[in-house]
Amino acid sequence: MKISIPKKERGNIEFKEFLIPEIHLKEKRKQQLASQMKNRLENGQGKAIYIVGVKDSGKVRGLNEFEFEQTLNVLKILAKENDAVIKKVEKFAENGLYIGKILIERRIPLKFKEHIIVGIGGHVSSGKSTLIGTLITGKADKDGKNWLYLNILPHEIERKLTADLHYTFLGFSDGKPICFKNPLDKKEKKMAIEKADKIVSFIDNVGHDAWIYSSIRGLIGQNLDYGILIVSADDGITSITKEHFGIMLAMNLPVIVCISKIDKVNEKRIEKIEEEISTLIKNVGRIPYSIKNERDIEIVFDKLETLIPIIRTSSKKFEGFDLLYKFLYLLPSRKKDIDKPFLMYIDKIYNVPGTGCVVSGSIKQGRLIAGKELLIGPDKEGNFRKVKAKSIEMHYCRLEKAEAGLIVGIALRGVKYDEVERGMVLCEKELNPKAVKSFEAEILVLNHPTTISDGYEPVLHLNTIASTVKLKIISKKYLKAGETGKVCMSFKYKPQFIRENDKFVFREGKTKGIGTVTKILKRL
Repeated sequence: MKISIPKKERGNIEFKEFLIPEIHLKEKRKQQLASQMKNRLENGQGKAIYIVGVKDSGKVRGLNEFEFEQTLNVLKILAKENDAVIKKVEKFAENGLYIGKILIERRIPLKFKEHIIVGIGGHVSSGKSTLIGTLITGKADKDGKNWLYLNILPHEIERKLTADLHYTFLGFSDGKPICFKNPLDKKEKKMAIEKADKIVSFIDNVGHDAWIYSSIRGLIGQNLDYGILIVSADDGITSITKEHFGIMLAMNLPVIVCISKIDKVNEKRIEKIEEEISTLIKNVGRIPYSIKNERDIEIVFDKLETLIPIIRTSSKKFEGFDLLYKFLYLLPSRKKDIDKPFLMYIDKIYNVPGTGCVVSGSIKQGRLIAGKELLIGPDKEGNFRKVKAKSIEMHYCRLEKAEAGLIVGIALRGVKYDEVERGMVLCEKELNPKAVKSFEAEILVLNHPTTISDGYEPVLHLNTIASTVKLKIISKKYLKAGETGKVCMSFKYKPQFIRENDKFVFREGKTKGIGTVTKILKRL
């Protein structure tokens, strides 16, 4: 059989002279070749063609039987690294040597499952990361190391505290949690997603005041479905606890309160902390409800707009986790704007070897199919540019399509890593995005030592945007704590994409207030 050989490598076509396991499967070289194959697969929408026995120049070399089988075996291993398989092998013999044309395809993409996103808030050292680490492993934190599954940055390990947002998930199958032996193992994560009928994604927020901007981004910029507020039994309620709780309520999130570290204190102390939490909840017009058994969960879980459940937990003794698992499994998905044009606010940007620019975030509305042409922006001049979504991944698993409510990574073609900033949006052209320079808003001042007047310059946090704005009061001369008013806000440094009814937090030192965009004044 004669094989049609392209004149040169292009798109999803790769030439390989031959591959030797002892050389090409050494870890560093293996990863380079796997990244190269990933790029070819993305260029071919999940299909790549390898021509073997041919040099990079296109000149035919040919392989003997042994070399051909070695090359094929290496390609099988590289394909497995990319969740792909060899679908077809065409082999042509000439003068006793072989040339091969090998088709590699990715496996059938994942189908959507029920999915919710939960943001974790609370004071530094309240046990947020430890609680999540205990949930996803299903093991008591006897040696005090479960937090390491979330805090993987060197300075976080050294200081023993969270310094940035961290993401992980817990899958459920037939109502039972799919716990990890090693939460850092990518293959184990893939298997869990494939097996799960429900996925709960966790966003672990920062509890230290020095990194409060990261926590605000985690609580208002990730399209959360629910919030879990952690209050440690030994430290109790702090200013950060109140701030995180206030942001969750401002974003209209149903909230669950977990009292952590109950093993460290006596029953009297736990009761006192629960009483203080109940008072805090009542002060914002909600009803506290202590969860003691599964019957309590059934009473509460569909009334979370009014009731705020309180669950006692100990990661060290694994107390309360049976109730947490039950609660998380029963929590329903909240309504998503799936039928609107695709929109995602960019949270993180990566420069991946062999792939290029990859952005991640929570899809705010609409659906996305891999290969779709999108717009990204605005840049400093307020412009949007065309890009292409080469591929979509969620927790290391490839998706052919994604929809509102999923946290995904999207590989882009048409833009460089250093041209993208957090706070930009990725959207369909049907959205007709326009950069905004100024807007009107209704605000509530929560906390300020004096009065707020014209010229005040707080930092506005809206979705993943964190940008300084200049404020002008419309309704009165000044505003003080506890007052509401109509204001005009103008972005000081660069325009942003915002829309009417978007909710935001504004801050300068401490959180000063919350607000809602009521009218767009100036578009570019």
